[in-house]
Amino acid sequence: MPFDLPVFEPADSAPEIPAALPLVVLLTGFTDAGGAVAQTVEYLRDGLEHQLVRRYHNDVLLDYRARRPIVSFDQDHLTDYRPPRLELSLARDTLGHPFLLLAGYEPDFAWDAFVRSVRAFVEAAGVLSVTWVHAIGMPVPHTRPIGATVSGTRAALTEAHSVWKPHTQVPATAGHLLEYRLAEDGVSVAGFVLLIPHYLGDTEYPAAAIAALDSITAATGLVFDVDGLRDDNEEFLGKVAEQIAASEELGRMLQGLEERYDAYMAGATHASPLLHEADLPSADELAAELERFLANRPGGDEHGPLA
Repeated sequence: MPFDLPVFEPADSAPEIPAALPLVVLLTGFTDAGGAVAQTVEYLRDGLEHQLVRRYHNDVLLDYRARRPIVSFDQDHLTDYRPPRLELSLARDTLGHPFLLLAGYEPDFAWDAFVRSVRAFVEAAGVLSVTWVHAIGMPVPHTRPIGATVSGTRAALTEAHSVWKPHTQVPATAGHLLEYRLAEDGVSVAGFVLLIPHYLGDTEYPAAAIAALDSITAATGLVFDVDGLRDDNEEFLGKVAEQIAASEELGRMLQGLEERYDAYMAGATHASPLLHEADLPSADELAAELERFLANRPGGDEHGPLA
C-alpha cells in the first residue's frame, strides 16, 4: 500500500479560507448507530452551499474490498461508478455563516498521515475550533432525549452536555486519534458520542441526525434547518409506537428501559444503569419485533457513496 503518496489533493479552484472558522468533522464507518453521521453528511452535502477545498485520495486511505464502490448497470452496460468520498469543503449554514466541513468515510489506512494533514490545515487556516460527532448503540429508550458523552478540551461544553462520563477503553476511530492529537496541539476540540437506542442502531433514525446537528450547533453556534428531519422523525416514531402498542412484551421492555434511564438521569447512586442489560431486551430481540416496518427504512450503509 503506497502510504508514501500524498493523502489529498487540493481542489483546482479552491476558495480562499477566512480565518477563525469552525471545522466540523463527520466520518462514517466503524460506529454510526442510527445512521447519525451518514444522514448528517447527506444533509450537509445536499442541503447546504459548499465549495471543495481538498479531496482525499481513496487509493491511499480506502480499503476498496471493505467498502465497495457503487456501480450502475443498465441492461448490458455500465453507466456510472461512484467511489466513496472524503472531502474538505468550505460550507455555509442555513443563515449563510461559513464553516469548514471534513466529511466522508473514515480512513482505513494511513491514520497518522491523515491526522497530520488535518493538524497542518488547522494550524495554517487558523481554525477556531474542531467538532466531531459519532454515535453508538446504548440500552436507552427512544422515548427520551438522545444523550451524549462529550470529550475534548472544552470543559464548559462537556459539563453542559455530557450525560454519561465513563472510565473505559473502546476501539479507537480516526476521529479519536484526530481529537487526541489536536488536544496535544492546544486546539479547541470537542467530540460528541451520541447514545442511540440500541434496538434502532441499524436503522436510519431521523432523531439521530437531529441530535448530531444540535450537537454541532451547541459547539459552534451554526444554525441548521431540521424541519424536514423532524417531519421524518414524527412518521418514524409513529410507526414504532404502533408496534409497541400492539405488543405487551415490547411495552414491558420499553418500560424497563425508561425506568432505568429515568433513575440514572435522576442521579441514582447505583453504578451506571445504562450499561446493566442483564434483564433488558437484547438489540436482536427488539429488532426482531420491529423488523416488519423498519425493514423498509434501510440504515446508513457504510459501504455506500457517503461511506
